[in-house]
Amino acid sequence: MGSASDKARGLGNEAAGKIKQGVGEMTGSERMKAEGEMQEAKGEAQQAVGKAKEDLKDGANRVADAANRKL
Repeated sequence: MGSASDKARGLGNEAAGKIKQGVGEMTGSERMKAEGEMQEAKGEAQQAVGKAKEDLKDGANRVADAANRKL
């Protein structure tokens, strides 16, 4: 999975988690709130993975560009 895909899925999970938390709050369902919190945390982690992949790719590109300039 690419960095953009990880970030997009992360945003989706984060949004769905917030919605579940809101529904749980409105209905008094502790289970729904807990599921929402877990899904939101999963989304945040997915976004972090996507950001890390992007940073790694950018770093590798900078190294490759520097090497090409020296050739």
